[in-house]
Amino acid sequence: MFRKFLPIVAVSFVLSACNARVHQIDLEPQTAQVTVHLSNFSITQDDYPTTRATQDVSDYTGVKCLVLAFFKPDGTQVQKLTQLRSDPSTYTTFGLFSCNLPLGTYTVVALGCGYMDGDVLTLTSPTQAAYETDFSRETFSAVGPIELTSSQPFDLQLELDRISSKLNIKSTDNRPQGIRQIRTIYTAGSKSFNPTTGLATDNLGFTITNNPSSADDQPISVISYPFLTSDEQTMDITIQTLDAQGQVVSSFLVKDVPFRRNRITTLSGSLFSTPVSTSSFQLETAWLEPVTVNF
Repeated sequence: MFRKFLPIVAVSFVLSACNARVHQIDLEPQTAQVTVHLSNFSITQDDYPTTRATQDVSDYTGVKCLVLAFFKPDGTQVQKLTQLRSDPSTYTTFGLFSCNLPLGTYTVVALGCGYMDGDVLTLTSPTQAAYETDFSRETFSAVGPIELTSSQPFDLQLELDRISSKLNIKSTDNRPQGIRQIRTIYTAGSKSFNPTTGLATDNLGFTITNNPSSADDQPISVISYPFLTSDEQTMDITIQTLDAQGQVVSSFLVKDVPFRRNRITTLSGSLFSTPVSTSSFQLETAWLEPVTVNF
């Protein structure tokens, strides 16, 4: 799923090369210029009905950060490049990288993700990456081998697949002025993932806290992106409402919430009105459509 290397069909962007130089020209290793096009993202239409099945990275604005890295067979990272959509220098170059590499065999890792100021995404190997800050984001990945056998320019086009799941929490009632945040507690899954398999690297769960963007006295909708330990995974989710001091006002436990990679699970119900018991939760589990949990 994550090793898609396609022939070049178009040249659309360019990024300046990062070349390591030494003073004695006759000692320089032979290198090849590698150009990598991150121009297509596979998007499952059933899960994200407002997007095409395959979209150019310049069109799909959900991807705001691109990371490209090359690793030697022993795991040593040789090169890592990053592009931010918000960087003015990438307005016409977002999605294409170019750099010089010594001849040899490498594993190339490409990641595309949502991004906000302050996010930290670490990539340490083809099998280990993690969001180190509060939020994980919508994430795409492609991993595979390349072999440079001559100094001729080498062109490569990568197609990235979405590897994250998505949770959307929607209230059917209005948020009162005293509620400022929504906390989501995952009992499983992770913010760390394996770029090669697209699966979580642990199953410890995590907690995130959202600041709803809607106005007071309006329904809220908050989202988060877990990584799963398998294509399908079931876990308990706790939803808490917090006041301005960060104190818990109400807490709801939703048991056995189904998730699937590259699928949207929606929890929808009354968060701010009369409390409901966990026995009132109902699940809809048709995977070809977004999964809705009413409470």
